[in-house]
Amino acid sequence: MPDFKLSASLEGHGDDVRAVAFPNPNVVLSASRDATVRLWKLVSSPPPTYDYTIAAHGQAFINSLAYLPPTSEYPEGLVLSGGQDTIIEARQPSKSATDNADAMLLGHGHNICALDVSPDGGWIASGSWDSTARLWKVGKWEADVVLEGHGGSVWAVLAYDKNTIITGCADQMIRIFNTSGTLLGSIKNSNDVVRALCKVPVSNPTGAQFASASNDGIIRLYTLKGDLVASLHGHESFVYSLAALPSGELVSSGEDRTVRIWQGTQCIQTITHPAISVWSVAVCQENGDIVTGASDRATRVFSRSSDRQAAPEVIQQFEQSVKESAIPAEQVGKINKEQLPGPEFLKQRSGTKEGQIQMIRESDGSVTAHTWSSATQEWIAVGTVVDSAASSGRKTEYHGQDYDYVFDVDIEDGKPPLKLPYNVSQNPYEAATKFIGDNELPMSYLDQVANFITQNTQGATLGQSQESGADAWGTERRYRPGDAPAAPNEPAPPPVHEESRPRVLPQKTYLSIRSANTKAIAKKLKELNDKILSEGDKSIALNSTELETVVALCGQLETSQKLSDSPAVQSGIPLIFDIATKWPTANRLPGLDLLRLLAAATPVTATTEYDGGDLITGILSSGVFDAPLNVNNAMLSVRIFANLFETDAGRNLAIQTFDQVVAGVKSALVSNASAPNRNLTIAVTTLYINFAVYLTSEGRAQTPEAAERGLVLLEELIKIISREKDSEAVYRGLVALGTLVQALGAEVKSAAKEIYEVKNVLTRVSASGAGKEPRIMGVISEITATL
Repeated sequence: MPDFKLSASLEGHGDDVRAVAFPNPNVVLSASRDATVRLWKLVSSPPPTYDYTIAAHGQAFINSLAYLPPTSEYPEGLVLSGGQDTIIEARQPSKSATDNADAMLLGHGHNICALDVSPDGGWIASGSWDSTARLWKVGKWEADVVLEGHGGSVWAVLAYDKNTIITGCADQMIRIFNTSGTLLGSIKNSNDVVRALCKVPVSNPTGAQFASASNDGIIRLYTLKGDLVASLHGHESFVYSLAALPSGELVSSGEDRTVRIWQGTQCIQTITHPAISVWSVAVCQENGDIVTGASDRATRVFSRSSDRQAAPEVIQQFEQSVKESAIPAEQVGKINKEQLPGPEFLKQRSGTKEGQIQMIRESDGSVTAHTWSSATQEWIAVGTVVDSAASSGRKTEYHGQDYDYVFDVDIEDGKPPLKLPYNVSQNPYEAATKFIGDNELPMSYLDQVANFITQNTQGATLGQSQESGADAWGTERRYRPGDAPAAPNEPAPPPVHEESRPRVLPQKTYLSIRSANTKAIAKKLKELNDKILSEGDKSIALNSTELETVVALCGQLETSQKLSDSPAVQSGIPLIFDIATKWPTANRLPGLDLLRLLAAATPVTATTEYDGGDLITGILSSGVFDAPLNVNNAMLSVRIFANLFETDAGRNLAIQTFDQVVAGVKSALVSNASAPNRNLTIAVTTLYINFAVYLTSEGRAQTPEAAERGLVLLEELIKIISREKDSEAVYRGLVALGTLVQALGAEVKSAAKEIYEVKNVLTRVSASGAGKEPRIMGVISEITATL
């Protein structure tokens, strides 16, 4: 069999793609934590191109998805989705998100994490964190049977045939029921949470009838009698999803960033993704193609048929993104660099099995990961191992391992708190699940703990220092489980007295975005400079002396966040500016990234003259915000402007060019409106926070200039908050808006109420998925009180 290769990369979701379905060769379905279900329709081929419509839009994370094949009553079939709001929605594919659903299935008491449809289409199975599975008759739309007796969340449901339903549970049990609700048998053969189930085709050589996957990374194959037929080893972390190919092969995906193809008991192909998790995988039974949903917000289609594969340059771009991806050090465990082989190993030694991982110590001291491909008999680079760091840059040791955070969790009054370790590059649900398992807590805590991690670390990954006193960005290190309803058969969370959240408004300190790997930047800069020289364009390339100057400056940034006015700084900054503004657009990223760091590190960045003008004018004149927008260049440029507020000279420059900056940023957001980029929007809202802090501090709040510029920012922030779905961007936009409304004069407050109808905007945000976060509710409450 030929290998699967990328067919199409479907971009559009604003958050993790948690579930996918592949009903027929022309349609892909995806569900996301951005509260949408998207229907991707094949519009042309080859190469395959898709266009999407939003098939459903909810108010909370959507975590499960299934497709009911066409029936006489529903000739198009039905798209079924469920999630945090505890409702299963059934909707015909041709309906828009604003149309009424065909049915709303009510009954579950907690997040719906699994859906499946019986082979004859007569009923639907669902699994939930409420410790039940339910069977729903199509057309009746009420829970016909409730499958009880589970000791935890039902993570997986499999409608095996028209009479049989199989469930996988957090209590480590697999249960087999008939459709009347009678328990036919149970299997305890895993030492961990059961996360996925799938039917094994009769053509599979093992003779198994169904497969399960667990948090222990093992896929197990069983008969319906409960006999274990085989165990498939290869995944290095949680396995989240399973599917079967028409050929009889199995497909799996998981937390180790991979999709794996299994022929019998052997892994025959590994597809690494540039993401932390591959949440879901599904198969088109008509043509054997597969679709995946991942934590990088992308839905990807893969095919073995050359007719349905992407253009070579698109496949190469995907492979390059995998090669350049960063692998958090905690995912690979402790590494002794000195004992790792060098790059020569990859040429001298072959792998022993498909998907084998080999760490290599590069000549610059970095560690890269490579996976063995049995098909091509070569090692394939899949990323660079990097350290992660929280905002303070300081790690906390717990049980011999360094973490960005170690939270205190109060479970019971009078007892010492439990420790919850977390690194910012981890999946919050993985960390929460491990914490619950380690401490033998009920699975009903999972949602609360995961949400706590998300809410209390989002603002802390951006380079701000940890200070004593109230932490407006929600990074206080103590957590007390709230009063969310417990699942049946599980104890309720203990009663607690929650401390009131500190007031956030008005924001009084500037924010900067400083995290970086300057060694990696310097390495990339050297590579690009060599490329430019090899292409014969010596007019813009750095000579050897200039390159040494820039590399030396990178070294200074590696060791210090504040730089003195040294000759290296004075001579190096103009060279970096030239890289950021004169190199080919696709090669400017290292220069812009260094300017971002330098903007915060030294006032020389703001005071230097660049080709007869200032830094901001030079960047704007380079066309960084022109269409077609290079979103990464635009994002880093906005970060440069935000970081300028770290020095007096930088603040003066930013405010002198206020009108040009806002106009440029507005242009970038308009160009990017069709597919909003989260990082760009967060950079913009951070910049607007800094403008707001400047206008409302040091006695400026009552000046006509502050009011005039405050109104300009108010209009732009309303646009961002009204359309944005990402909670971090919404939160920062609200902090900037609230600071302006609360601290500037009556003119701004009146305009907010009467012209921009801020209260209506806040009401819409409150009703959105982001509006359910406590920190966002708190800021909305403060703004509303001010108005």
